Formats: sequence, C-alpha cells, structure tokens
Amino acid sequence: MELLLVVVAVLGLAIGSFLNVVIYRVPAGHSVVAPASHCPRCDTPIRNRHNVPVLGWLLLRGRCADCAAPISARYPLIELATGAAFVLVAWRLYSIDRLAGLPAWLYFTAMAIALAAIDIECHRLPNAIVLPSYPVLALLLAAPLLWQHDYWALLRTAIGCAALFGSYLALALAYPKGMGFGDVKLAGLVGAMLGWLSWAALLVGAFAAFLLGGVAGIAVIASRRGTGKTPLPFGPFMLAGAALALYLAQPILDSYLRVTGL
Repeated sequence: MELLLVVVAVLGLAIGSFLNVVIYRVPAGHSVVAPASHCPRCDTPIRNRHNVPVLGWLLLRGRCADCAAPISARYPLIELATGAAFVLVAWRLYSIDRLAGLPAWLYFTAMAIALAAIDIECHRLPNAIVLPSYPVLALLLAAPLLWQHDYWALLRTAIGCAALFGSYLALALAYPKGMGFGDVKLAGLVGAMLGWLSWAALLVGAFAAFLLGGVAGIAVIASRRGTGKTPLPFGPFMLAGAALALYLAQPILDSYLRVTGL
C-alpha cells in the first residue's frame, strides 16, 4: 500500500502541473497542448528543469528566470493539492476495499480541482472539461463493475447520475438565476461517482453541496463582502460535497438516523 501511495503522490504532482495549464488556458479558449509552457510576459519557453512540480517554482523563487516577472503561488499550491488529494483518495478506496475504482476517482479528483479553480475565478464550468468526462468516467466506472459482475452497483451508478442531473435540471428550469446549466451538467458526473459508492454517499453528497453553499453564503453576508444577491459559484460546493461523502457518508447517515429515530 505504501508503494501505491508514493506512486499516486508523484502522479498527482505531475498531473497538478498539467492542471495549471488547463486552469489558465481552457477558459481563454486556448489549446492545452501547444504552445509549450512559457512566461506570459516575455514569452520565453519554460526550461525543462524549471518544469519540475513545486521544486521548479521554489528554485525560481517564484519569478521568471528571464524577465523576473512574478509567478503566482497558485501553481505550486495546485500541484501540492493534487498530489495530496490523490493520496487521500487512494487511501480511502483501499480502506473500504474499492480500489477497482481508483482510476475513475483519480480522474474525477483531477477534474474537480480544475473545475473548482476555474469556477471560483471565472464563474464557469467549461463544457470542454465536463462533457468529455461523461464517456471517460462511464468507461472507468463500468469496466471494473462488469468484470466483477456487480450489475447492482452499475445500476446504482446510472441512477445516481440520472437523479442528480434531473434534480439540478429541475432547479435550473424553476429558478434560472440561482442555478446554471454548467452545474446541471456537472451534477450528472457527481451523481455517478456518489452512486458508485453507495446510496448513503449519494444522499449525503447531494445534501452537503447545498449545506456548504448555504454556510458560505451566510459567511459572505456576515463578513459584509456581499449580500444575499451576490452570486457564488456552486460547482466547488458540489465537488466538496462529493469529497465529504467519500469519507463520511455512512457515519453522517447513521448519526442522522439515530437522532431522528428512523
């Protein structure tokens, strides 16, 4: 298990470096393949030795090697966050004996980090990331379930996808100003991932998104940084709710049932 955690940590750091490119280029409509990474001020390509995740930024002391333009601390933070998230996801799936879903959850985690960063900065959930994720995650989730002949889990995954997509679609149609269609499209992916885990994860994750969003809204009002009409990106709360459900769904549901006597 220790070797697996080391491997996914290194993989996470490398993918985090790529996510920085995605976060910067996708909202602008630019290719994530070409041109090679370069300084936005002087256009000088980044040298290979400076492209090493986290270490490259530290060696450069947060500045371009050619023009000394500052390089945002967001870059190493995204890389570190991705590496840490990959380790936590792998450890959790191992602890619940669900490692067959690790490729799907690593992909979902990387997608979630990119989408959360973009939504916070641009208030957008780009189709270029969300829509291709449907066939990718469908394959990564379905393949091990079919191999294991776990057709019930496969059905639960499909129901989770349809249930959250349909619920968010109804909310968007009923109150267009409060729910965007980017959230609707993301909801299907979140529902599939949570449904793959369990019914408890689906319920807790769906509820947690609105709870976290509500708490954030109250905090914005209380800190006088906005009002009840201040728009907040909802994608990060959906993804945070999914992360919470991965770890705490069953304990939360059990506690709720004990308190309510159900």
